[in-house]
Amino acid sequence: MGTVAFISILIAALALVLGQRILNLRKRTLASRELVQKHLPNCVLLKNMDHGSEDITITEDGLAFISSGLKYPGLHSSDRPGKILLLDMTDPRMKPVELRMPRNFDLESFNPHGISLYTDPSDDAIYLFVVNHPQQKSQVELFNFVQDDYSLVHLKTIKHELLHSVNDIVATGVESFYATNDHYFSNEYLKALVETLLLQPWTNVVYYSPEEVKVVSEGYYFANGINISPDKRHVYVVDLFDQNVHVLERKEHNVLVQVKAVAVSSLCDNVEVDAVTGDLWLGCHPNAMKALMFDPTNPPGSEVIKIKNIHSDQPVVTQVYEDDGNVIMASSVAATYGKKVLIGTIFHKALCCDLE
Repeated sequence: MGTVAFISILIAALALVLGQRILNLRKRTLASRELVQKHLPNCVLLKNMDHGSEDITITEDGLAFISSGLKYPGLHSSDRPGKILLLDMTDPRMKPVELRMPRNFDLESFNPHGISLYTDPSDDAIYLFVVNHPQQKSQVELFNFVQDDYSLVHLKTIKHELLHSVNDIVATGVESFYATNDHYFSNEYLKALVETLLLQPWTNVVYYSPEEVKVVSEGYYFANGINISPDKRHVYVVDLFDQNVHVLERKEHNVLVQVKAVAVSSLCDNVEVDAVTGDLWLGCHPNAMKALMFDPTNPPGSEVIKIKNIHSDQPVVTQVYEDDGNVIMASSVAATYGKKVLIGTIFHKALCCDLE
C-alpha cells in the first residue's frame, strides 16, 4: 500500500470515529429535544440576580444562600467577580442581598461554584463551604456565617491534588465533606477536547477531612451535584451525561457503596434534598447542547425534576417545571422552602415560584 493511500485511509478512519463521537455527544446532551412550556404559578424573577445563581442551599429557617458569577470554561458567563447572596424566604419582598466578605479575601478572583452548609450542633454556628475556581483552579473556601451583620468570615482555603476539578460539595462536619470531580484531567485542553468527545466514566467522588483525603466512589461520566439524605446515611450523586442520580450508602471510614441509579431523562446539575420529606429536587438542562453552544436567539431551556421515594423499589420521577429559555436559561439548581421553589441558573437569573 502506498503512503498516500495509507494516509487517506487513516484520515477516513479518524473522520469516522470523530463523527461517531459527535453523534454520541449530541445524543448524550439531548441536542434534538424540543421543549414545551410547563410553568408554575406566581413566578417572579429575583432582583439583582443577572449573573447567575449556580447553586442554592436553604437553611431550616428559610435563609437561602446563593452562589453567583460562575465562570466555567466553555460556558457563557459574565466578567464580574463572583459573590454569595442571601435571600430570606420568609420575607415577602424576596430581595437577595450580597453577603459582606472579609477584606483580606481575594474578591477579584472569586469564582464560586457548588456550595454547602453545615450547622454545628454544639453551638448552632453556620459554616458555608464554597467551591472556588480562581484562575480556573479548584479549591474549597470555608466561611463562618455571621447573621447579625450578614457577613462571612473566611476561616481557611482547602487545596489537595485529589480535589483537582471540583464541581459540587456536601459538608459532613465543621471541616469535612464529600466533593465531586467533574473531569479526569486538569489540563483545560484535555478537558474540553478529549473528555468531551470520548465521554468515558472517568470522574469520581472524593472525601476530605483534615485527617484523610481519598477517592470514595468513581465511574461517573460527569460527576456533578452531590447531597446527603436527612438521616445522613446516604449520599446522592448526579451523573450529568449519564442522565441519572446515584444512591450511595455511607459505610465505615466514610466509604460510599453503590445502591442503585435512578434515571431522570435530562442532564441534571445540582441536587437539593427536602429536609422533611427527603424528596430530591434537581435543576436540569433539557437540551444541554444549547448551553454549550450558547446563542441568545435560541437560548438553552430549563427544567426542574423532583424524585419522591428514591429509596423505594419504584421512585417517582416528576417533571415540575419546563421552560424553553424565554423566561429562564440554563437552570442548574432547584431548592424548596415551604410551598415555594427557587430555580437557579449557571449564568442567567433566578426564579421563585409557588408550588401550589
